[in-house]
Amino acid sequence: MAFSRLRRLAILLLMLPAGCATGQVGDYKYSTPVPTKLRACYGYGCRYSAFFPVTSTVADRFAAIMKAGNASPEAERAAISKAVQYYEELSVQAIGARDLPRSPVVASGEKGQMDCIDESTNTRAVLLYLDQRHLLAFHTVRANTARGVLIDGRYPHWTAAVRDNSGKDWAVDSWFEAAGGPPDIVPLSYWRTRGVWGER
Repeated sequence: MAFSRLRRLAILLLMLPAGCATGQVGDYKYSTPVPTKLRACYGYGCRYSAFFPVTSTVADRFAAIMKAGNASPEAERAAISKAVQYYEELSVQAIGARDLPRSPVVASGEKGQMDCIDESTNTRAVLLYLDQRHLLAFHTVRANTARGVLIDGRYPHWTAAVRDNSGKDWAVDSWFEAAGGPPDIVPLSYWRTRGVWGER
């Protein structure tokens, strides 16, 4: 039993760089994005950055995506998912590479590859952009948050988050899919219970 636990701990430690424990998210300063450009960071721990313009076409597309979510908080969360996916496609074009899902450890420092600090920082950036443009009717943007402390069988993992008008917090976790894939938008209380031995 003790050997099995040690073996699992060793595996977990090997997974650590892929589990986003490259730093604390507080080390990465968020600036309110201006309507004319957005930033995409990558390379693990926001080592590198690319910027792309928010043209009138891009701005109109974000507005159209969010307009489809005007009916309810649930519809708005679905629209947030699509807005994040659209942002990620723009990021791929700006960076010139598409990131792999779950940021494998061997991709650290590679062009376009993102750990969960990159992903959560980027997702929060687009959420702040939507908020600044008053495109969020049912949600406010929260600080990024983490789960996992190793001794609980989970590596540290970060996510962006929003709070609906009822006061319920939701994770917006874009790390698990490749760029352009749908983020996991689930109750933050549920999200915090996940991640044991790498589970989604």
